[in-house]
Amino acid sequence: MTKAIEVILHKIQVGMSIIYVLITVSVIVAIIFFIAFVYSVKKGQYDDTYTPSVRMLFEDELVNPQKEQKKPDTKEIMQPTNQ
Repeated sequence: MTKAIEVILHKIQVGMSIIYVLITVSVIVAIIFFIAFVYSVKKGQYDDTYTPSVRMLFEDELVNPQKEQKKPDTKEIMQPTNQ
C-alpha cells in the first residue's frame, strides 16, 4: 500500500514541476511579445499615415442632423390636385 502511495505522490510531484515550467515559459514568451510590441510602437509601426490624407475627400458627405431639412414626399408631389 505504501508503494502505491509513493508512486502516486511521485506522479503528482512530476506533474506540478511541469506546471511550474510551463508557467515560467509562458511568462517569458509574454514578456518577449510585450517588448516586441513596445519596440514596434516606438518605431512608428502603428502610425496611420494614410487616413488623414483620405479624410479630406469624405468630409463633405457628413450630414449635420440638426440642419437637415425635411424633403417632401414623392407621393405628395406626384398626385394631381383637383382645381
